[in-house]
Amino acid sequence: MMALSPVLLFMDRSLLARKQSARLDKHSDLGWKLFGKAPLRENAQKDSKRIQKEYEDKAGRPGKPPSPKQNVRKNLDFEPLSTTALILEDRPANLPAKPAEEAQKHRQQYEEMVVQAKKRELKEAQRRKKQLEERCRVEESIGNAVLTWNNEILPNWETMWCSRKVRDLWWQGIPPSVRGKVWSLAIGNELNITHELFDICLARAKERWRSLSTGGSEVENEDAGFSAADREASLELIKLDISRTFPNLCIFQQGGPYHDMLHSILGAYTCYRPDVGYVQGMSFIAAVLILNLDTADAFIAFSNLLNKPCQMAFFRVDHGLMLTYFAAFEVFFEENLPKLFAHFKKNNLTPDIYLIDWIFTLYSKSLPLDLACRIWDVFCRDGEEFLFRTALGILKLFEDILTKMDFIHMAQFLTRLPEDLPAEELFASIATIQMQSRNKKWAQVLTALQKDSREMEKGSPSLRH
Repeated sequence: MMALSPVLLFMDRSLLARKQSARLDKHSDLGWKLFGKAPLRENAQKDSKRIQKEYEDKAGRPGKPPSPKQNVRKNLDFEPLSTTALILEDRPANLPAKPAEEAQKHRQQYEEMVVQAKKRELKEAQRRKKQLEERCRVEESIGNAVLTWNNEILPNWETMWCSRKVRDLWWQGIPPSVRGKVWSLAIGNELNITHELFDICLARAKERWRSLSTGGSEVENEDAGFSAADREASLELIKLDISRTFPNLCIFQQGGPYHDMLHSILGAYTCYRPDVGYVQGMSFIAAVLILNLDTADAFIAFSNLLNKPCQMAFFRVDHGLMLTYFAAFEVFFEENLPKLFAHFKKNNLTPDIYLIDWIFTLYSKSLPLDLACRIWDVFCRDGEEFLFRTALGILKLFEDILTKMDFIHMAQFLTRLPEDLPAEELFASIATIQMQSRNKKWAQVLTALQKDSREMEKGSPSLRH
């Protein structure tokens, strides 16, 4: 065969290349049509870029992509770019083009979205700034208070604790770092309990636990009046209640860092006061003290706190004295909140329904822990009176809600208070409560009621006639 010339060979190859390119283009078109789509037209891409460029020029932004350094948001600059494809972009080539009016409308909507987004971002930034400023203010205030307590008040406790300045600081809340020291000093140690006595009581408690676990029946001298079954039931109740003490914190439950400490204090107390034993609610009081004091000091404060007249009346379940406390509470209830008092009377809602739980745990179970600690601060300053004043403050805070409820809903509400109860609002409400009735203060009213109660028990001369 005769060989083809180079020129003819080049022409054949060019022709073949053009045919293959046309065939590929045809297949490409078929591929788009197969899925109901058509290839994007070149001018469509140009249109979208033109619209984007027009918007950027109008907004005063450069059309070229920003550098990585420029990408960092400054001065709360915000632009919802994800909406660009939905509003500013042209429709796909296989759909009718946007009318000019619609395109203009979409541009306006986009600009409005950007403005609103910037407003929201600015508002959120202002909120965060305000929160940060408030946090800094509180931290500075706490820091100054710590210096005052450590340098001025605690070294001169006997002469300063009842001064006006200290009482005002007390009301604002004791800083956590000095709270344990202040509580210990305020509660006092009238029982003269020492660390050595705590160690002795704890050793006896551990010995009793071992005896019960091995089935022993030894009865110690101080427990002569109490059966082994009673002691075992008390220890079992301690074990059960520890697992239910501040369960959200997960620090007092089995395996938690404060489990053994709480168990030790409660067990030692049952040995120190077998006549009282363990009563539900004690675990919350001991737990709050543990969070602020060392183990031995927490035991000393715990024992002295439970020895106060009000706590002893409730934990020993002295019904007569408990009723006297409820009666005194109702005197000030009617004085401060007559409308709500009448509503409670009408629905037969008696104080014992909600007060028992509040008093037994000193509000540590009923209120958020940080708020309960603030209640404890002033309770250590003012004594039992403040427990009942706090109760009236809670009732006043929710007076409008409670007056619209029936018996069941009121009881449910008061036995399960809102978890987000604001501290400042509660203390503002407590501050308005006046603990004075007919020129008589709490202690005078309570003493008069106790006297009346004793006369009723003995049988007064008027009743004999």
